[in-house]
Amino acid sequence: MHIESMAGDSETHPNEQVENDDVIREPFLIGVSGGTASGKSSVCGKIMELLGQNKIDHHQRQVVILSQDSFYKELTSEQKAKALKGQFNFDHPDAFDNELVLKTLWQIIKGETVQIPVYDFVTHSRKDEFVTVYPADVVLFEGILMFYSQEIRDLFQMKLFVDTDADTRLSRRVLRDIGERARDLEQVLTQYITFVKPAFEEFCLPTKKYADVIIPRGADNQVAINLIVQHIQDILNGGLTKRHNGCMNGHNTPARQRLTSESSSRPH
Repeated sequence: MHIESMAGDSETHPNEQVENDDVIREPFLIGVSGGTASGKSSVCGKIMELLGQNKIDHHQRQVVILSQDSFYKELTSEQKAKALKGQFNFDHPDAFDNELVLKTLWQIIKGETVQIPVYDFVTHSRKDEFVTVYPADVVLFEGILMFYSQEIRDLFQMKLFVDTDADTRLSRRVLRDIGERARDLEQVLTQYITFVKPAFEEFCLPTKKYADVIIPRGADNQVAINLIVQHIQDILNGGLTKRHNGCMNGHNTPARQRLTSESSSRPH
């Protein structure tokens, strides 16, 4: 399979035909949403793995992943004190710097190199460092509230919602927060009951209706992952060279599509 050079790459490649130097191919933006620990990062990681992009140097990658978690707002001293006690709501839309998300997305659309903040979940603050993301053909942007803001939501040509059982998500979150974020069990459960679950039901779950593709069971749904990977491969191979909001491969797509590994579309 031939894969074109990365958008924004300044090198000249043999057999590369440029029809119009003034035409810049805009990246294809894919939003990935779902509840806490639903498997959004795992889905994105599996897509990268199947495309072979995780083995490619960051400068040359055609597909990149961004996370909404990188865009938490800087907390005040009072907010940080609450956060350290597990009393700050990180699942509320106001916890995210949506202006910076929007600015970053527009920079990406223009083919610019962007600097992504690095957030420390132990200290609840941004580190004094950034991750550099270079221009790419496809951008996966994952987060619990990626579809909450219409201004941000409308920039995605494809929207995926990872739909995972609540008990599974809770168990994953407990293990993650204790193992990776230095929380104790009581704090994790209290925060989940007080903030995470209510916020999911109020802010995240209602945005499921905006999804083009719903992925039950997350990264375990191999059928769904393979179909998405195939579509991205079509994009990388030049099958979709211009932005077509609401279209895939030049054809109108249904407002919602449920991908399951069963042969019949049964409710889950």
